[in-house]
Formats: sequence, C-alpha cells, structure tokens
Amino acid sequence: MNQLRFIVLILTGIIVLGGCAAPQVKLFSDASDPLKESILQGTEKGKVLVVSMRGVISTRPKEGTLRTMPSMVQEVVSQLRMAEKDKEIKCLLLKVDSPGGTATASDILYNEILAFKERTNVKIVVAMMDIAASGGYYVSLPADVIFAHPTSITGSIGVVFMRPNVTELIHKIGFAMDVNKSGKNKDMGSPFRRPTEEETRMLQDLTDGLADRFLMLVARHRDLSETTVSTISTARVYLPNEAKALGLIDKIGYLDEAIAEAIQISGLPEKAKVVAYRRTVFPNDNLYNPLTTRSNIQAKPLLDVGIQNPATHLSPGFYYVWTPALGL
Repeated sequence: MNQLRFIVLILTGIIVLGGCAAPQVKLFSDASDPLKESILQGTEKGKVLVVSMRGVISTRPKEGTLRTMPSMVQEVVSQLRMAEKDKEIKCLLLKVDSPGGTATASDILYNEILAFKERTNVKIVVAMMDIAASGGYYVSLPADVIFAHPTSITGSIGVVFMRPNVTELIHKIGFAMDVNKSGKNKDMGSPFRRPTEEETRMLQDLTDGLADRFLMLVARHRDLSETTVSTISTARVYLPNEAKALGLIDKIGYLDEAIAEAIQISGLPEKAKVVAYRRTVFPNDNLYNPLTTRSNIQAKPLLDVGIQNPATHLSPGFYYVWTPALGL
C-alpha cells in the first residue's frame, strides 16, 4: 500500500509540474530534442558516422509508461537525413544488433540506406554485434564491407508469417465467432478458425514470394552462386566463420577494427573524427553506446508482471526475423 501511495504521489507531482506555466520542468529528454553531433574519438579532418540499429526493426513508435519514442526506422532515417547535409562525413558505420523485424520495415531501411549511399557516395561499413540475423542482415546489404564480431550470429535469410491460433482455446471455453464476408478468402489467416488447404498454400506462396525477394537481394549484393543461394535458403543461422566461408560477410573482427576499416576505405587520416548523433549528452560517451537519448532506456513498468518478451508487441504479419531471439 505504501508503494502504491508513493507511485500516486510521483505521478501527481509530474502532472502538477507539467501544468506549471513557469518554470517549465522537463523530466525526460525525448524525440523533440534535436539530434546533435557527439565526437566519440579522433581529432583530424573528416568523419565516420556511427549509427546504431539495435532491437526489432519496426515502423511502430516505442511506447513507454510516460513517453513515446520514435521507431527504429524513423530514428535511423532522421540520422541519415542529417548526415547527408554534412560533407565531412565520408563513411557510415552501421552498428547492427538486431534479430530483424517486419518485412516492410526492413525493406524501408534497406532502401533508405542504399539511396543515401547512392546520393552521397559515402562508404558504408557494417559492424555486426550480438545478432544481425534476417532483417538485421537485410539492412546490412548495401554495405561495402561487412564485419562480424567473433561471436556474432547472422543468417536466418528467410521469412516467417506469424499469427495467433486460438481455435483450441475457443472450443474449450465455448466461444464462437460469426463472420459475414464478401469473398471466400476475406478472413484468410483468421485466428478463430483453421485455414483450409487452399489457404495454407496461398499463405505459403506469399511467404515464399517475400523470401525470394530477400534471396535475390542477397545474391545480387554478395555475388553468390546458385549453390550458395540454395544453401542459405534453408534460413538457418551461422557463426562468423561459416558466414564468411559462404560469402555472407567479409571480415571477422572487433568494433575498433571495423572503425579502422571505415577510415581506410574512405581515405581518411588515421585519427579522423568518429561521431554519433545524440539527443542527450552522455558523459564519457564511446562507441559502445547504442542510445541517442536516455529516454531510449526502457522504464521499469509500474506493475511488473515479469513479461519482458518483445514478441508480445508483435502484430500478426510477415517478418524477416530470427524468432528464437524473440523467445518464440
């Protein structure tokens, strides 16, 4: 009870402070704060811009208890637009730590990164961290060089169509869903009934069509043989040595080695500036900080029921995602 009273007092204080005309108290940095350049290392002319892509790739804003933050797509595109105006930026280092995301969000980021490269002639290096699988690999394709950390997981080049199936549950509880539809396939994929054989084939065709696009782009960007494309079409994941042997990545190394590569292929001096865009000033900022603002930090829910699974926020749909990383 005391804990509940404390929470109520805190929330009341926030509301009161928010309503005060002066002085205005800002409790959290947020997406309305402008992006500003932060120098992570280096002093010489020319810049390598580090852009972090961490988490599930989505166009959906990140909603917290007291604030809403931009989606990964919005935040990355904002940084690309800002970088395009800075002629000192000669290389983009994408720090990818993602199991993937929705098919469309992954494709949007892929296209935005590729278009940025074509408009600016800026070199691109990818540094894979824990996971750069499925959509995390998809967005890496425009890179001139792909680095993987020695313990990275990559691959999972394929598509999954996820939707709930509650037919057994509704049978047990005696629930029924009445549906009027204009065509026999209008409710195809409904969680309230099992698909027909025809619908199963149709859904598989859609899934295979998206997978074919993924494989086509990988083959084009990585110049892979038909045999290799057939091998990776199983959508399994790989450790860096296996991925390198298949031609999915170029080099295995640490983040500082990826930075050195970015400087070298861009023709920059050895101590060129390495920068990132932040909405918040971080003391002792460095390459391993994936945040643009402290508001990126996930707040502990007021009611902690022990659910920390990002899959609980996924809508039914087609995903370029490695599902085990989501706990599925």
